[in-house]
Amino acid sequence: MPFRSKETLETWVSEFHDARGAGDRIKVIVQDGSDGADTGLVIVPLEHATISISMEPVEIGEASWRVTFEPQPDTTILNSHQLHGMAAELAVAAELCAYLEARSVGHAEPDDA
Repeated sequence: MPFRSKETLETWVSEFHDARGAGDRIKVIVQDGSDGADTGLVIVPLEHATISISMEPVEIGEASWRVTFEPQPDTTILNSHQLHGMAAELAVAAELCAYLEARSVGHAEPDDA
């Protein structure tokens, strides 16, 4: 069943960053699939919040992705400038998710082809 490897996701995130000029802190970490496959998990750190965001396909082989907000024990308190910064970060995250979904349509890893 097709999936996106960590290497593929790193390439896509790099291409997104190069094209968009944003998201330089976004990274891909190892996430072992249920069958031991090298799947990746996209992490979007937020400078203006105490939460972290991760992105992954809804299911292996699906083009749809889901975004998870992981709560932290600290409360996020922002001023208006910081809130605008967080809104910009969330906009980049939304664009990245849409980009990953578009790249996932019909994608097959070399071993899956």
